Amino acid sequence: MAYPQCPAPGSYTMVIIPLRSSLYSLDALRFYLWIKRLKNLEREQDALWAGLQVLEQARLWYRHRLEDNRSRQANVGTGAGARAEVWGGEGVSSCRLRSQIQRVNGSLGSLMIEPNVTGCPSSPKRVEVSDNELRWQNTVLVQEVSEKNFQISLLELERDRLLQELSVHLGAEV
Repeated sequence: MAYPQCPAPGSYTMVIIPLRSSLYSLDALRFYLWIKRLKNLEREQDALWAGLQVLEQARLWYRHRLEDNRSRQANVGTGAGARAEVWGGEGVSSCRLRSQIQRVNGSLGSLMIEPNVTGCPSSPKRVEVSDNELRWQNTVLVQEVSEKNFQISLLELERDRLLQELSVHLGAEV
């Protein structure tokens, strides 16, 4: 899906309209606030365009990672590929990547769930955490704990295998 090109950031229109009354009149204040609101809306539009471009790049990156993942799944049946992955080949980087992807997915999900998130940086930050955010964080933490437990069990199996080899080796020398 192709999106129209984003206008150049910072390309704001300046309009000077002479006022019939003084600068301190109610009309002048309304006009100033109207111009200020337009400027903020243009900045928000620029940020949305930039975000749309990032999302398009992310969509392509996700698609590439999915294709790569499918090809690795197809190769799991081969002997050397499967052993390399079980004994640490790409486990740590894969775990880190999954964790980062889950964080990005959670951030995007919470951004889309929030009703009318159009605040200024100067507005006070939200202190409370929504129920959905807590559930997502819990899901991510549970998955990370499961992955760590799996890694621990692999290390324990390796330790047991090495201890068995050592006892066989020491038994043969005696």
